[in-house]
Amino acid sequence: MSSSTTAPWRTPLESTLTTHSTTSFTLSTATLDPKTNLPVPRSRTCEFRGFFPTPPLHPSALQALSAQNVPLNPAIYESDLLSFTTDARMEKTAQLRESGGAVEAVFWVKGAMVQWRVRGCAFAIGGGGEEEGAARERIMGRLRRMGEATGEDKDWDWERVVTAYFANMSPVMRGSFTAPPPGQPRSQVPADPNYKMGQPLEDLNDPVARANFRVVVILPDEVERLDLSDYANVTRRRWTLGSESGEWVEEELWP
Repeated sequence: MSSSTTAPWRTPLESTLTTHSTTSFTLSTATLDPKTNLPVPRSRTCEFRGFFPTPPLHPSALQALSAQNVPLNPAIYESDLLSFTTDARMEKTAQLRESGGAVEAVFWVKGAMVQWRVRGCAFAIGGGGEEEGAARERIMGRLRRMGEATGEDKDWDWERVVTAYFANMSPVMRGSFTAPPPGQPRSQVPADPNYKMGQPLEDLNDPVARANFRVVVILPDEVERLDLSDYANVTRRRWTLGSESGEWVEEELWP
């Protein structure tokens, strides 16, 4: 259930990240160890791409979209859902499917001496299919209409959102989605001749790259802020999303 208002933690989180030019965070997922079949954590650094479905688009992205006649969605929806991008062939996407999307994202903003911890579930979109249909339904349930929405719901399209995220990358980064499968030994030459390293990509609808490109949306249900800027008065605050009310409950904790 989506709250009708902006989450109380969003503005302070955005302010901290913007003030200190921070976009990197640690994303942790859960999986089963293939040798022991026991649950194990897996962590990696990811880049925050803004709140879904309204990432801040670079002028070059707008230019690329316009040049290739890809329209933007009307300004109808907004949310408090964090987003990042990934390659569908990376292990994290399989781990999200295995765990039902369980994730934890941690931002450590050294300049502010503040840590933000976001727990919830995450879904990858961009590949289509029945599984993505279920993911879209979950995500849509957490979107809210903008106060001054322009346009009609029927004119809003999921594919346009994914394309906008893809356009927001540099040509070199777009080209990385046509590289050989991540994590495979370099001794294994890809059978597909379309897989190449270091190839800048201008085409926003390149079939090879788009088959691998995914936007991952995190649906938070618990957010914590630990402020270490004053060691004499360390503060820790937690916001928990009510499962029935859809409203955030704030609580101050001992650090």
